[in-house]
Amino acid sequence: MRSVLAACIVLLAGTSGAAAQPPARADAASHVGKAVRLMQDRLFSDAAGEFEQALAIDPDNDPVRIEYATCLFAQERNDEARKQFEIERQRLGEWPGLNYYLGRLDLRANDFTSAIKRLAPLESNPALSNVSLYLGLAYLSAGQQARALECLERAARNNPRDPEVHYRLARVYSMAGRAGDANREYKLYRDGRESQRIAEQNVRECLEALSKQPLAQARMVCQRIADPNDPQRLTLLGQLYSESGAFSDAVEPLQQAVKLQPESFEAWQSLGLCLFRLRRYQEALPPLRKAVGLNPQYFGALTLLASTLHALGDDAAALPVLEQAHNLNPDDAQVTLRLEQLRAASKGKR
Repeated sequence: MRSVLAACIVLLAGTSGAAAQPPARADAASHVGKAVRLMQDRLFSDAAGEFEQALAIDPDNDPVRIEYATCLFAQERNDEARKQFEIERQRLGEWPGLNYYLGRLDLRANDFTSAIKRLAPLESNPALSNVSLYLGLAYLSAGQQARALECLERAARNNPRDPEVHYRLARVYSMAGRAGDANREYKLYRDGRESQRIAEQNVRECLEALSKQPLAQARMVCQRIADPNDPQRLTLLGQLYSESGAFSDAVEPLQQAVKLQPESFEAWQSLGLCLFRLRRYQEALPPLRKAVGLNPQYFGALTLLASTLHALGDDAAALPVLEQAHNLNPDDAQVTLRLEQLRAASKGKR
């Protein structure tokens, strides 16, 4: 969900600079910061309340309303989500990210004709790689089996490690009387589920090894997670190393991950964090800027970017980034203190 949300916001609108804001806008940013943190913890209902307070203060903030709509979508509050997405469609026009969510809402509402109309033009959009799956389901539900099959075959090529895609494709092959193809896809579905089970087991074993064994021994256990063609697994491996303090080991899998999935906020953020912890500040700067560009409401990414800029001696660039972080979470005492120090230093240079 988070990656699709990031892609949606990138497709919809750019992010303005992080200049100091009027008090009311700063209050709105604080509510947004809380909402984003709650969404990361999957506390969607609480997050929705924070988004509502932010929009009551700043109703014309398009990215915030999009995040609010996506939060409602995650809760399957479908009518409310549609209302918010429609407001943005009227404001911004026929943007891909909006039509993606509206098309999926049409599918949930069994309005298959509308779902097809919205989703079909999005299949070629690389930021929305799972469109073919939902478009295939819409065609299938509308009785257009041949087109459903074409879409689901594309979905299997786009996301070959997604067991659901293979399961859906197998069912359509069965309906078409193609038993051999169906059996192949059912096997891929079972293999995919088994692969997920093994991956979960490998994660548990990696965590245990990192906590109890020397790093050299733990590496042998943790490398079972790695797949050179799977950015999610590479990101996970990097994050596990990072959380255990093995930042040098984390860098390589995370670098591979961002090459495979350049719109992954998690991979860029984790890579920037590891390079920062290794004091490779100049190398950390591009990943952290990319992460903030993908998710400008993430407090941790902003504070880390500000710290990196400060470490490089660029307090003039760090100041607006830290102000943006402070607006998202004004209760953070450490950020408040650092912001006061940077502002004082900036005034002293004038």
